Amino acid sequence: MYDQPRPNRCTSAMTFDQMLERVRYEGAYPTHERAGEAVHHVLAALGRQLTGDERVDLAQCLPVEAALILTAQIPDTEHLTGWGFVKDLATQSNTTPATARWDTGAVVTRLAGPDLLGPHPAPAPGGYALLFGQAELRRPEPAAA
Repeated sequence: MYDQPRPNRCTSAMTFDQMLERVRYEGAYPTHERAGEAVHHVLAALGRQLTGDERVDLAQCLPVEAALILTAQIPDTEHLTGWGFVKDLATQSNTTPATARWDTGAVVTRLAGPDLLGPHPAPAPGGYALLFGQAELRRPEPAAA
């Protein structure tokens, strides 16, 4: 069979520099470089957790440079919980869990907003909702026959 296109694929309308500036401002980072570090670490951590359509959908929502960070990662065989994600990010970025949680919120929530967290696509695994500032992540509704 042929792959059917999925509706509402988002494409990034912002440049990588605009994305970094938005993360710097929204995350209250002191410098553009610090925001860049947060973006790199969070997207790399997500790249280690996401696979398949979820990974593709997220990459399409990001500027090319950010998508390359995400897709350059080899997905882990062990899928982490939200807390496990924070601990892994803290370890990989040599920060505290509180800083890792802040970085995740500053990067992911501010970048894609409803395009990332809305009904199409919903790339984050279950149990990650609080990392994205929501009580529960919405999943796509099945198409009516």
